[in-house]
Amino acid sequence: MQDRLLPYWLLIPAFVIVLATTIYPLAYSFVTSFRAWDLTQSRRPEGFVGFENYIYAASEEQFLNSLWVTFIFVVTSVALTVVLAMALALLLRRKGPMHTFTRIVLILPFAMSPALIGVSYRFMFNPEFGVLAKGLGAIFPALEGVPWLADPQLAMGILVLTDVWHWTPYMTFMCLGGLASIPRETEEAARIDGASNLRIVFGIILPQMKGVIAVMAVLKTIFALKMFDQVVTLTGGGPGTSTETLAYFIFNVGFRWFDMGYASALAWILTAIMMFISIWYVRMLLSEKKMATA
Repeated sequence: MQDRLLPYWLLIPAFVIVLATTIYPLAYSFVTSFRAWDLTQSRRPEGFVGFENYIYAASEEQFLNSLWVTFIFVVTSVALTVVLAMALALLLRRKGPMHTFTRIVLILPFAMSPALIGVSYRFMFNPEFGVLAKGLGAIFPALEGVPWLADPQLAMGILVLTDVWHWTPYMTFMCLGGLASIPRETEEAARIDGASNLRIVFGIILPQMKGVIAVMAVLKTIFALKMFDQVVTLTGGGPGTSTETLAYFIFNVGFRWFDMGYASALAWILTAIMMFISIWYVRMLLSEKKMATA
């Protein structure tokens, strides 16, 4: 009897840790989202206000702006990352003399801290001494002295650039794993029939990579929705609120304006968005598999 119970006893420490660090905070924040709690007025949550925090979010201009900024950022960064990762994977699939070295160099951006990436790009795009700003100004004189991070469109573009630069290596290795599962005989047969490289990519490789691409898109979408570190260290949500993503707005509400009830409601809205997107991706993937097997 004791031998049968031993595995469950061994799981207790792990369960306690998960309960203390994940389940309890999630439950507490969910309850808090229905309460009024201003940290400047009280150290404990006040009375229940029902769905008032959620209703207020639906009409608040700054929240809607952060939602729109997040939408633009997610769509752009996910699309560019997936396309670039697939292109790099197709190039790295062919082994050459620099094959191993190229893979080692490729993983370096992902090994860097997101906060460090934001600080680095902030310095590199400084119009006075930034190496990228000076380099672009030397190649294109019209770009000399451009305040890259002071323009709303340029700041968003640089924020997307840093995120794509950070995540493309990881997604590339996911693509390489998917490409390794595709039989080479199919491609060789297509080449014998006279198919071009583009036809092989779009007619053979990409259809068999749909599952991997869907998983990549889900993961990258979730990571992009949670974008925070690089916003803090690169743009600070500016200029104005042009790069204030939803995660950064939630941080401001909770830890700068100390409205913990409203911040909790916003956090659960972000969680609901991520869950909806994940479920949609999974259902789409499962439906395609059913159609393929039918």
